[in-house]
Amino acid sequence: MLRALKTAALGMTAQQLNVDVIANNLANVNTTGFKKSAIEFQDLLYENLQLGDRDGRRGHENPVKLQIGLGSRPINTFRSFTRGDVVQTGNSLDLAINGRGFFQVQLADGNYAYTRDGSLKINSEGYLVTNSGLKIVPEIAIPDNVSSIQISENGLVTVMIDGENEPQEIGQIELVTFMNPAGLLARGGNLFSVTEASGEPIFGLPNEQGFGGVMQGYLEKSNVDVAQEMINLIVAQRAYEINSKSVKTADELLALINNLKR
Repeated sequence: MLRALKTAALGMTAQQLNVDVIANNLANVNTTGFKKSAIEFQDLLYENLQLGDRDGRRGHENPVKLQIGLGSRPINTFRSFTRGDVVQTGNSLDLAINGRGFFQVQLADGNYAYTRDGSLKINSEGYLVTNSGLKIVPEIAIPDNVSSIQISENGLVTVMIDGENEPQEIGQIELVTFMNPAGLLARGGNLFSVTEASGEPIFGLPNEQGFGGVMQGYLEKSNVDVAQEMINLIVAQRAYEINSKSVKTADELLALINNLKR
């Protein structure tokens, strides 16, 4: 009975973590560029009560083993980088990536991070920055007296300056991909950092092979499917309940054993 109590307790812990992950997905359903996660589990070691070896007493081999599992454990959280819905905003500094790729930004400590959030702004120095004030890399400075900003699907940035008849090229947006984007480390603020699992960043231009194009005036929303997450939440809740029922059942059996001598 003690085995059942421990196994059920591990199941309850696993499902609690599952609910935590689902809750985070639902909390970020309106977060620009957010990528949903799903927790993955593995079964634990098994107790071998009877192996499938040849039984000398009966003269034949047992076709199967007698094993009792000892529960499950969370092994990782897999982040899905499927593209979310793209919505039109009409803002010339809103950018969505139509395909693979990330924008690269520079952090305050000089390191780099990567994001799918293309809601850009212009800071007091004229540089294109994220909502958090981080400069995109390579840096793009917007001149004074600009009447319009155009960003092509290939990432070329041109502006019309008051008093001039021809557009002026001021920069080129670059994108970054990874061999294993699911291995990136989420650090909050719609940012990801490189890890050994993700591999080193691969740089390229929008619309090149392996890189998506840039869509001006659009934003990529979260890829969270609310209906599916609600289903997942119900399944996790029921799994938690049935594990708690296992605890109660094991406790009742222990109580029966304790009362046998009365």
